[in-house]
Amino acid sequence: MASGIRVDADSLERFASSLFQAAGVPSEEADLVSSSLVGSNLRGHDSHGVVRIPRYLPLLKTGELVVAADLVVRSETPAMICADAAFGFGMVQMTRLIERLEAKVDVLGVACGTLVRCGHVGRVGEWAEAVAKRGRAALVTVNDNGVLKCVAPPGGTEPTVSTNPIAIGVPTSDQPLVVDISTSVVANGKVLVQHVAGQPCPEGWLIDADGNPTTDPAVRFSDPRGTILPMGDYKGFGLSLLLDILVGGLSGGSCPPAAEGAPGTNNVLLVVWDPERFAGTGHFLGEADKLIEFVRGVNRKPGVEAIRLAGDRSAATMVERLAEGVPLDSGTWDSLCETGRGLGVDPPTTRTPA
Repeated sequence: MASGIRVDADSLERFASSLFQAAGVPSEEADLVSSSLVGSNLRGHDSHGVVRIPRYLPLLKTGELVVAADLVVRSETPAMICADAAFGFGMVQMTRLIERLEAKVDVLGVACGTLVRCGHVGRVGEWAEAVAKRGRAALVTVNDNGVLKCVAPPGGTEPTVSTNPIAIGVPTSDQPLVVDISTSVVANGKVLVQHVAGQPCPEGWLIDADGNPTTDPAVRFSDPRGTILPMGDYKGFGLSLLLDILVGGLSGGSCPPAAEGAPGTNNVLLVVWDPERFAGTGHFLGEADKLIEFVRGVNRKPGVEAIRLAGDRSAATMVERLAEGVPLDSGTWDSLCETGRGLGVDPPTTRTPA
């Protein structure tokens, strides 16, 4: 990370909420969104953290984000709900969708929901984890309504689909196990973080508009645009393609290419299962625990202290950042301070060099 500062997590969250409230966001929504963003920073997912705030706030003026938006049901059965998020904040509308689906799962054991015209939902793993903490299993995926084209097909140079992340979360006898991945080699937000920080990307992330490998994140924000490479070549691109069709097709949103002027909002697909209504929660937890213990216990290569599973690094990062503060590169911090000056909000005074 480029040189910058560390800010206490609570102070950063209050600062973030103050920025949103100064821009006209009700305090309850501002607090929820800020908690989600700082939570991503705490876990080391800075691409989905407070770096997003200067990009969220202008959307309130263009109408691509709407405060106090209702969740409008378009279609509903006992097992599913198809809803319009009406440009509401993604964190707010995802919380409402989960609550609606939980009631259905209580009755049927499985439920599915979609959102269209939804503000950026942040880190999709947050929502899979939220469901798993309630003892259910979840699958979450989103697209960008066909607007934010980031990834070229293998052999192509023009970005087509988005990074189309997918998260699956399951309960265990300990903490939930959550896998949250983009279907590209890296999330677009991580390229954004490098761009804001003025740092190059690692090799293997990007190609420019002519198909040449590059480490310059600016190619994603110039015209013509470069592209992020798909995860696993044809396999990752194929998965991304199918997720895009499922999300865009089921939600009522769009797949690429979007119509001229279409909003670059998220469309969401969320599926929830109750293990108790299948083979039973006891069996599910027993099998999950057994597999996790087996994987962690295999013979290791020389120099490997432990087998790391999804979430291990994030948990360790959270412990460290709660104790020492959230590191922010100078580009991100300067952008937040500039946003604050424009809104009359002072940044936290307690901070240390990163």
